[in-house]
Amino acid sequence: MEVEDFNRRKDPIKLPAGSKTSPSPRPAPTKFYLPLTIAFYLCSASHLLAAFYAPIQDCDETFNYWEPLHYLNHGYGLQTWEYSPEFSIRSWAYIALHAIPAKLAGLIGGSKTFEFFALRALLALVCAATEVRLYSAISRSINPRVGVIYLMIVAFTPGFFYASSALLPSSFAMYASALGLTSFMDWHGGPKTANGIMWFGIGALLGWPFAGALIVPFVLEEWLIAIVGQSDLVETFRRYLDGFVRCLIVLALQVGIDAFFFHHVAIVPWRIVAYNVFGGKDRGPAIFGTEPWHYYIRNLLLNFNIWFILAAVSGPLYLFQSIILRQHATKQSLLRTLTFLSPFYLWLLIFTLQAHKEERFIFPAYPFLALNAAIAFHSLLTWVGSTDSVIFGRIPAKLKLVAILTVVLLSINVGLLRIVGTVTAYRAPLQLYDALVATSNTTHSGDTVCFGKDWYRFPSSHFLPGGIHAKFVKSEFDGLLPGEFHEGKTGFGLFPGTWLVPSGMNDRNEEDLGKYIDIKYCTYLVDSYMAGMEATEHEPLYVLDQEQWERVACAPFLDTSKTGLLARTIWVPDLPFVPPKYRRHWGEHCLLRRRKP
Repeated sequence: MEVEDFNRRKDPIKLPAGSKTSPSPRPAPTKFYLPLTIAFYLCSASHLLAAFYAPIQDCDETFNYWEPLHYLNHGYGLQTWEYSPEFSIRSWAYIALHAIPAKLAGLIGGSKTFEFFALRALLALVCAATEVRLYSAISRSINPRVGVIYLMIVAFTPGFFYASSALLPSSFAMYASALGLTSFMDWHGGPKTANGIMWFGIGALLGWPFAGALIVPFVLEEWLIAIVGQSDLVETFRRYLDGFVRCLIVLALQVGIDAFFFHHVAIVPWRIVAYNVFGGKDRGPAIFGTEPWHYYIRNLLLNFNIWFILAAVSGPLYLFQSIILRQHATKQSLLRTLTFLSPFYLWLLIFTLQAHKEERFIFPAYPFLALNAAIAFHSLLTWVGSTDSVIFGRIPAKLKLVAILTVVLLSINVGLLRIVGTVTAYRAPLQLYDALVATSNTTHSGDTVCFGKDWYRFPSSHFLPGGIHAKFVKSEFDGLLPGEFHEGKTGFGLFPGTWLVPSGMNDRNEEDLGKYIDIKYCTYLVDSYMAGMEATEHEPLYVLDQEQWERVACAPFLDTSKTGLLARTIWVPDLPFVPPKYRRHWGEHCLLRRRKP
């Protein structure tokens, strides 16, 4: 990638009169730019750490994506109602796209756990590649300093740490959004509208259909430019038609793949929109829980701290600097810069208005959040560094540098402390099942690992030895749990579990008692215990029942009910001098084995 050469202008050094020495040129200071290879290594290192250590934060990732992938590659797994052919609101094309590299990794590594982490590592590298593409475009099209700030945000904030390697359509849409933004931003050699539409289309079709809203500001910008006569209207239409046709090709491939698995034609992106927007009474996302309007503000403050604040004020700040201060912080026009800044605001507005809110819903807008924050911080640096500024002009340069570095280092360290806090507090479900692999000679095909109140902490069947199934026992949860894919092998064709209609499924989150088994059929059981926890009718304290169960393995798990807000938010060391109210308090997440009579 080419970067603008800032060394073209030379300032001659004036010599004393009578000197015979010819003046030597002195280059102007070069604006800092991090090479693309270094940028890729930085992003890759950050996201690979997430791939190997980050806990699964959302049970939807396990049951809607890892379990169907396990079914395709290993012949069994848990099935949610969304994958029932009756409803068909999850795309098998998305699963198949990831199942192929996962299967190859499993053949190389020889274990399902290796397959799990290898796919996460691949996703981390794909994420890093899209970020570096966008970083290059930002550096060339806006300003190299904005690019470096953007890199710092994607490499060191908890938000990108969690989203980068998650097997979620919203993470996939995040990758595609970064590439779409890159295409619309980079007009070197002419507009790349068709590429931009294609990438946003791929993110919306194969990933999450609502991510298509992010393209709206770019569409409006190009039509506005064409209408006022600054570009050819016919050529603009041709570029949009080109991009639209590419999206139709992607949709046709997706519908074909889904038809192969469902045994009927299903336009899954439309079904997702229809259920979530036009679901009707007692249906739709709200039945799975609602959150207050400020949910995303709190979440983004936790995962981006000062960078979210900067992203939120980026628009007004840029307008103030451009119109009032007459400072131009970017190479682009006012319209272009506002177009880059607006998708994040649009996304935040749309999803704040929705009653059902989840952290993963904001993933597709993360590249825009990082860009907004980088432009805002760059604008502040330009304003603060100006010697003509009435407010900052008289402050010594060294003092301003110290203040800026303090803010940056504080933000990075708070983000890293949150990452470490999350990993150490909630990683137990990824560690627990190593004991099953270590004692594989004592496990048998047909054994069961049961889940009660901890059903939503199950990481996936990739962590269970071959032939061992996950089952559910009754707990206080009264919603609809996943069933199991049909495992027929003869007379049913390929992948019968994808097209045979399972029993007991519904789209109203109504409990189905057929999803449970009697606990006496459980070989193993996963249960958590926190000090002071009381037993209920459906949730006995299995960890303390030493007559029926023996401990195979236990790992510490944060007791959020006894841990204060600070220690739940960031990592706090368990040292004697830390006051008890600020320390983290622990429970146990245990794998139990039924004792033989």
